[in-house]
Amino acid sequence: MRSIVSFYFCYLLCLCLGIACVVFVSIWNSHWRGGFAWDGSALQFNWHPVLMVTGLVVLYGNGAVLYRIPLTWGQNKLPWKLLHAGVMLLALLCSILGLCAVFDFHHTNSTPNLYSLHSWIGICTTALFTTQWVMGLVGFLLPCSPMSFRKLLKPAHVWMGGCILILSIVSCISGINEKLFFALKGTTNGTMPYGNLPPEALVANSLGVLIVAFGLVVLKILSNQKWQRPEPRSEDMGYSPLLQDDS
Repeated sequence: MRSIVSFYFCYLLCLCLGIACVVFVSIWNSHWRGGFAWDGSALQFNWHPVLMVTGLVVLYGNGAVLYRIPLTWGQNKLPWKLLHAGVMLLALLCSILGLCAVFDFHHTNSTPNLYSLHSWIGICTTALFTTQWVMGLVGFLLPCSPMSFRKLLKPAHVWMGGCILILSIVSCISGINEKLFFALKGTTNGTMPYGNLPPEALVANSLGVLIVAFGLVVLKILSNQKWQRPEPRSEDMGYSPLLQDDS
């Protein structure tokens, strides 16, 4: 009972931190960066951090812990498989749209692409996420997938999921820092320098702390053996990956 209470405390904390991340990144870009548009201007770039934090961190993290919710353990796993895949697909689409926003902004303004460490980590993370989602679809949802392949894929799928979350956090933190260095130059663009820690920097830095805290809570949930979904008995296993409940 204590373990279940601890789980729901961590899960509630995960939800609250995720909402806080979305609120902070939205306030930062709407209040201090001028809002949003899709016209090739700096306002289009503002979609990039909002969509990446929302998709690559918050939706991804919440999708990853779905199987850990104890209320789902005694139920048919198929709906939760589909929900997991759906949340992850939504996270992936947000991430791709976020990349489209920044690439289109760079193209319109003749800015080079993929020259910073942040951009390298971000594009590699999105590519890994895409591969992870496609492999999950093939291995765990398609009826033609053999059980031997699913059993081989599952440990790698779980391990890679944690790695993608860590890379997502690193990408977002480096992106926030990079944006603040570019935007808060002091007298050259009418802003206070980053070194003076103006209100915008406080909000953006706080967003980074929230992202790290969210990631740590998600990793705590994923790493606790007591919170893993119990494996079904062998006699309850079916043949079809789409219908059976062991993966």
